[in-house]
Amino acid sequence: MAAGAVGAAAAAAAVVEVGSPQQFEELLHLKAKSLVVVHFWAPWAPQCAQMNDVMAELAKEHPQVSFVKLEAEAVPEVSEKYEISSVPTFLFFKNSQKIDQLDGAHAPELTKKVQRHASVGSFPPSGSEHPKEDLNLRLKKLIHAAPCMLFMKGTPQEPRCGFSKQMVEILNKHNIQFSSFDIFSDEEVRQGLKTYSNWPTYPQLYVSGELIGGLDIVKELEASEELDTICPKAPKLEERLKVLTNKASVMLFMKGNKQEAKCGFSKQILEILNSTGVEYETFDILEDEEVRQGLKTFSNWPTYPQLYVKGELVGGLDIVKELKENGELLPTLNGGN
Repeated sequence: MAAGAVGAAAAAAAVVEVGSPQQFEELLHLKAKSLVVVHFWAPWAPQCAQMNDVMAELAKEHPQVSFVKLEAEAVPEVSEKYEISSVPTFLFFKNSQKIDQLDGAHAPELTKKVQRHASVGSFPPSGSEHPKEDLNLRLKKLIHAAPCMLFMKGTPQEPRCGFSKQMVEILNKHNIQFSSFDIFSDEEVRQGLKTYSNWPTYPQLYVSGELIGGLDIVKELEASEELDTICPKAPKLEERLKVLTNKASVMLFMKGNKQEAKCGFSKQILEILNSTGVEYETFDILEDEEVRQGLKTFSNWPTYPQLYVKGELVGGLDIVKELKENGELLPTLNGGN
C-alpha cells in the first residue's frame, strides 16, 4: 500500500502546476528542447478533473514530456494571450512555440497527439522541407480517412460556426454518411489544408480524397440535385443498430469502454463480465448520440448499460446481476458462441 501511495505521489509530481505568467514563461524556456503539454483547466469543471487524471497517466508513460496544469481563470494573462475560451483546452509547445491545440475532454485524442508530437522529436530548422512533406502526407491520409470527409469548425454534434452548422444540416438532411475533423483541434492541419487544397476557408468537403468545395458549392449541388449522386449514403439507423448489436457474440453498450467506464453501472457490469472470462466487445454510447438515443427505441430499453448476446438484448445491470446470482450468466453468455 505504501508503494502505491509513493507511485501516486510520483505521478502527481510529474504534472507541474503553474501559478503565474512568469513561471509559465520560465518553464517554456527551461523545457524548450522537449514537448510541453499545458492543460488550461478550472476546478468547477468535472471534465477537467477527469483530464487531470489522464495527464497523470500520460506523464507516467512519457517521462520525456513536460505536463503542466494551469488554472485558466487564476492566470488570465496567459489564457488571454493564447485565446483560451473554454476548458479543458490543451496547448502543445516545442522550442517555446505553440505547435498544436486540443479543445475539450477527449482523452483518446489527447493521447494520440502526445504520442505523435513526442515521437517527432525537436523540429528541424525552419529551412528544412521535411516538416512540410510530413504534413502533406498527413493531410493526404486525413482527406482519405473516410469516403466523405468534412473539415469543419467544431463537431457535427457541436458546430462552432454558422457555415459548419449549415453544412452538417445539409449532409444530415440528405442522409449522407460522413466523417469529420475539427480544425480547431489541430492548428497545423487548419493552416496546412488551406495551402494543400488551395481553398482558403472552412468548412471543406472531400469525397474520395477530392475536394468538392465549401458551403456555397454544396448548396449549389443540393439545388441541382447532384449532391445525392456524389456523396455516399448512410445506412438507415435501424440497419446500423442491427449490425452493431451483432458485431460480436457478446456486445456491451455502455458509457465509456473496457479500459475506462464513465458511470458506476457500466463499471459494475464490466467487473461482472471480466469475472466470467468470456470474450466481449464494447460500444461507447457517449461517442455517438444517434446510437445512444436510437438503441433505446430499437430495444425498448430506456437505460444503459445494455448487454446483447447474438444480437438479442439480455438486459441491463440488474438483469445481469440476477443471472449471475442464479448461476445462469455463463450459460447465457456462452449461448452466443
